[in-house]
Amino acid sequence: MIKAHRHGLSGRAVVFASLLCLALGTALLAWQAQAQQGGRSALVMTVDGPIGPAIDDYFQRGLERAAESDAELVVVRLDTPGGLDASMRSMISAMLAAEVPVAFYVSPAGARAASAGTYLLYASHVAAMAPATHLGSATPVQLGGGGLPGLGDNQPPDDDADEGASKEGSGAESADEAEPGKRRGDTAMERKVLEDAVAYIRSLAERHERNADWAEAAVREAVNLGARQALEKNVVDAIADDLDDLLARIDGREVVMADGTRTLATAELTLERFDPDWRTELLAVITNPNVAYLLMIIGFYGLVFELMNPGALVPGTVGAVSLLLALFAFQVLPINYAGLGLILLGLGLILGEALMPSFGILGIGGIVAFVMGSVMLMDAESLSISLPMIGGVALLAAGLMLWVVIRFLALRRRPPRTGQDELVGCRARVEADFTDSGHVRLKGERWKARSARPLSRGQAVRVTAVDGLVLEVEPLGSVSN
Repeated sequence: MIKAHRHGLSGRAVVFASLLCLALGTALLAWQAQAQQGGRSALVMTVDGPIGPAIDDYFQRGLERAAESDAELVVVRLDTPGGLDASMRSMISAMLAAEVPVAFYVSPAGARAASAGTYLLYASHVAAMAPATHLGSATPVQLGGGGLPGLGDNQPPDDDADEGASKEGSGAESADEAEPGKRRGDTAMERKVLEDAVAYIRSLAERHERNADWAEAAVREAVNLGARQALEKNVVDAIADDLDDLLARIDGREVVMADGTRTLATAELTLERFDPDWRTELLAVITNPNVAYLLMIIGFYGLVFELMNPGALVPGTVGAVSLLLALFAFQVLPINYAGLGLILLGLGLILGEALMPSFGILGIGGIVAFVMGSVMLMDAESLSISLPMIGGVALLAAGLMLWVVIRFLALRRRPPRTGQDELVGCRARVEADFTDSGHVRLKGERWKARSARPLSRGQAVRVTAVDGLVLEVEPLGSVSN
């Protein structure tokens, strides 16, 4: 009986151990699956404002980060009135060559993807909008805000104009005659800009099989669409209330990548935020078209005023710094060259403060230029500079400038050592008694002197003023023997 009981306990123990091992194995497999699922992520970026060099730099850094972390998708929340053509094209080129699919999502409600934003939507692998948003108005405009001359008042040409154009125009003009409602500009330059924009956005639409005809209308006629109409006209791929809804709607969708088609697997992705940092925000303020235009004006007139008034220093210093910032904002200079130029300018101005004291003008301008240039190079490729290094060098330069200013202010307070001003305060001795005027000996020289009080021979006097070759004196002590 005892032996049987022991065998029964042993059997139950084996069964219990087997069940425990099975449960642990199941839990381990579930944990591994959850870990693998948790490792799949989507990088979420935010573009809120005009498209410029700062946004271009931020966007490309985001693509690099997504590729390094093996993200499944990059989602860009977009709300923009437009921006610079060069920055927009740079972003599109980076997006078309990206290893990770990019979804542009116009949100929140009330946001827009106007002008350059429309091109970015057409270039993205997934174009989505939130309810109560819109896109369009993609006609090229001048920096000042006006449309290209001739685009605003273009009317459908009459029969005579069509006939003349068919005789004199090119093939592009003949194509316009076939569709007389198209705007095409009045001059060759206007037509070149407009037709280039039309061809560009149509090529983007055809790549992702979106509505190319509406895209052309957005460029030629500056038309707009709301979210619902954009989905109906095959301008965007989805309407989503939020990011989770967006990921659910585009799951399983095929997109065109640089190396072929890819099927998205976006269900239950972990969202990783990559918001603009303080550096991007600062550069975005500088590259705002309105601020950039103002910097260009200040830079131009600052240099003009400095040339008209050499040695003024303030307009020249402000003008040089503003002009370099404006050239960066307009993408005339890339971010690394603009940053390096500002650093060299800053060091030159700080050195100028030491060699040619301006009581802080050159020094302050140099520190501002140095710090701005260093900030630009903080994340520039192969030219990264750390923030502590920037702060340390800036504080060192500020300390040097402060020492120079204090030193020269102290020198200004010292009494003169040459010229007539040096004589004021010096002691002299009366050569002979006189009541109104007479002579005194000063530093071995005989000077004519005047005094409001009678003076005696040998009396010590102090010089109070110099009037030409006459000294104004006053008595200091008693007569000496």
